[in-house]
Order: sequence, then C-alpha cells, then structure tokens
Amino acid sequence: MRGLLMALLLLAPLARAEVVSEDPQQRQVLEIAQQLRCAVCQNQSVAESNAELAQDMRRLIAEQLAAGRSEAEVIDYFRARYGDFVLMRPPRQGSGAPLWWAPWAILAAAGGGAFIYLRKRLRAQERS
Repeated sequence: MRGLLMALLLLAPLARAEVVSEDPQQRQVLEIAQQLRCAVCQNQSVAESNAELAQDMRRLIAEQLAAGRSEAEVIDYFRARYGDFVLMRPPRQGSGAPLWWAPWAILAAAGGGAFIYLRKRLRAQERS
C-alpha cells in the first residue's frame, strides 16, 4: 500500500503535465540565428545576444521565413548586407581562408623554429 501511494505521488505530476508545443518557425529562426554573428556583440551569435541589433536580426529572419525564403536565402541576405563577418563559421575560401590556415602556419613556424634552435643547441653541446 505504501509503495502504491509513493508511485501515485511520483506519477501525479506527469498526469497533470501539459505537452509543450514548439513553433516550428521559431525553431528555424533560432537555428538560423545561431549561424549568424551579432554585429555589435563580442563573438556572440544572434540567437544568444540580447542587443537591439540581434533582436532586429531575429525579427528580420522571422519575416523572411514567413515570406517563404529558404534558410540559404536568409543567410545570403545577411551575408550581402554584413559580409562574411556575419557568419559564425566563415567560409574556408576567399577572405575567410586565413582564419582557417593561419593557426596551422603559426604552429608549423613555431615548431620549425624550436626544432632549429634545439638542434643548434645540441650541436654546440657536442662540440664543447
């Protein structure tokens, strides 16, 4: 009897719980907003930012989706307006390419410099 009472107490909130429905367009707005950088914030996506510009951008995304534009068309609209800077993941070509290969080039240069320095130091120790 005590177990049945405990089970009822645990299941009672589930019986009263309402199913949360989500607006599919709002979900799509947030998915697109996560791909776009807030132009006035420090490295925040439009979905995360509370800046007025980010709110306007979310509203523009919703308007464009309501007008029947696709996700790619909405992103292209913001790219045309703000450039590749507005993308959270800049393209690996054109002006965004250095962002992808520069860290590897710097790491290779630092590794090469360290190798040359250590090699010279070992040779100097061998001579003395």
